Amino acid sequence: MMSRVSQTLYELEERITCIQGMGGEALIEKQHKSGKFTARERLELLFDSGTFQELDIFVRHRCTDFGMPEIEIPADGVITGFGNVKGRVVFAYSQDFTARAGTLGEMHAQKICKVMDLALKTGAPIVGFNDSGGARIQEGVDSLAGYGNIFFRNSCASGVIPQISAIMGPTAGGAVYSPAMTDWVFMTKKTSYMFITGPEVIHAVTGEKVDFESLGGAMAHNTKSGVAHFACESDADTISKIKLLLGYLPANNQETPPIVDTKDSPERMDEQLDTLVPENPRKLYDIKEVIYSIVDNHEILEPHEHYAKNMVICFARLAGRTVGIIANQPKYLAGCLDVDASDKATRFIRFCDAFNIPLITLADNPGYLPGKEQ
Repeated sequence: MMSRVSQTLYELEERITCIQGMGGEALIEKQHKSGKFTARERLELLFDSGTFQELDIFVRHRCTDFGMPEIEIPADGVITGFGNVKGRVVFAYSQDFTARAGTLGEMHAQKICKVMDLALKTGAPIVGFNDSGGARIQEGVDSLAGYGNIFFRNSCASGVIPQISAIMGPTAGGAVYSPAMTDWVFMTKKTSYMFITGPEVIHAVTGEKVDFESLGGAMAHNTKSGVAHFACESDADTISKIKLLLGYLPANNQETPPIVDTKDSPERMDEQLDTLVPENPRKLYDIKEVIYSIVDNHEILEPHEHYAKNMVICFARLAGRTVGIIANQPKYLAGCLDVDASDKATRFIRFCDAFNIPLITLADNPGYLPGKEQ
């Protein structure tokens, strides 16, 4: 016979196993068929093997209306915790679409707020995987208060620790405000959407017919609104680029970015630079080719690649140290400045200033684009 302690431990392991099963095999399979990883698979891919420590796994909702007391929501629809990403501490939360569509209720929000508070106190970056149906309507105003608490923490953490959002599924209504307040927004093509009101509401109010992709898809926000900074091909590609970005950034605003041995000699000469910029100022050229020639190993990480293309912003390394680069792009609009390009550069300069990243400016600019629209 089992001792009382053994029985208790066995029951505890059973509960943990049940919660880690998320919404069940059928919903997990549905998630996979739609081309998406589950919330736990995303965290497993982000963190170094065996380093993730989950917090508050047993938290459950407190809603007593609409038959909710009988409804179990594993981990209340969000997995939170911390671990190492390439040996450095990172905090994260991941909304579980298989558990009541990852809807946000009072306790769901409290879990996110707690991990954000811990990231801020520890001085470590935070990554949020957003895949949610929005507010849990059964909890009414408590859900909306939860969003408000998250937004407040986004503002407190701004410029103190790097905040990264990954939109990896539907993100609508109140759920889209928090990602828009963070420093960097990644979106996965064809499976992620961001909008305040969906196509059905827009059609009912204005009569306009619009589909999910053109209203709030990855390319819509990467090319038109500028809310998103990276458009990725898959969940795996999104997480890979998040890890790449983290490698360029310091843990907080009191530290400097990590130094990496790129094995690219500072004494390296690139004769291509003698001819890349044409003598005739009317001839076009690609400023990215100039940047590639200057930086270590010809490697850059470019946010807003598809937005305001007349301005290029990117992270790179010189002698192993992270630098930010802003450059006019003569290939588009002859490198003229306009509202979008100015906003793009300004936000990047502000981020680099907050996180101790030196800036390099490459200027080839005939002026500000004239016209009443500007």
